[in-house]
Amino acid sequence: MPAVPFWTCREEYAGPRRRAFIDVDPGFTQITLANSDRGWIEGVAKAERRFTFGQRFGAPDCPIPLTGGPWLKTVPPVFLPEWPLAVSEASHFTSIMRWQGFREVIHNGIAYGQRDKEFPRFLDLPKATSQKFCIAQMGIKPELLVSHGWEVVHGEEVTRTTAGYREFIQNSRAEFSVPKNGYVKMRGGWFSDRSVCYLASGRPVLVEDTGLHDWLPVGQGLLTFTGMASALADVEQLNAHYAAHREAARKLAEQFFATSKVLPEFLDAAMS
Repeated sequence: MPAVPFWTCREEYAGPRRRAFIDVDPGFTQITLANSDRGWIEGVAKAERRFTFGQRFGAPDCPIPLTGGPWLKTVPPVFLPEWPLAVSEASHFTSIMRWQGFREVIHNGIAYGQRDKEFPRFLDLPKATSQKFCIAQMGIKPELLVSHGWEVVHGEEVTRTTAGYREFIQNSRAEFSVPKNGYVKMRGGWFSDRSVCYLASGRPVLVEDTGLHDWLPVGQGLLTFTGMASALADVEQLNAHYAAHREAARKLAEQFFATSKVLPEFLDAAMS
């Protein structure tokens, strides 16, 4: 069954003289287009400018086809006054995740899956460290995660309101994030808008690598891992130098993701 395009062409979209398509699912979007999904092709074609959060399109080790382009690069913006430095004493590394998205894609015989194909590699992480972890999740029975040492809350409750979403993030010690399997395998440089909110809050981010080193400073405030041993080492490193990582996290948000920087560049590109 073909994927339902998230670009639904409504009547009001015909009004503006310039339309922008923002690809928040880099790699999955382009492979769906390359696989000749008519609904996606027609929807994307109605936009005069196409933007993507995939920062490594065209890199030698990035297999994402450039179908539907040209693709202009942008990043998720954050309005810093709404995401001030968090002041709470926090104990848990947290994440907000959907266990399984609505599609797997195949390109050149290789399958690129969702988080359910990637997260199992790290299921036993809480058992290997004294650090506490809590996941706000959707799409899987909590018992699986709880049996491996994770604390679990319902993702829909956490994300129901902006205030609840912000409270959950700002009451976290750091983010521990396992991306979709496809993001890891595609090496497209994906980075989450959710992670940007952690950074803005002065909460460090620990994320499985998607090729971030090419465009974001990694090592202070933002740490990347490639397997269980790497993740455990980063947990220890982050906790050993927590104050410095907190400060660096906020600086990354200010330097790379603040609306005052991102949106003028986005609008210039959209209107050029």
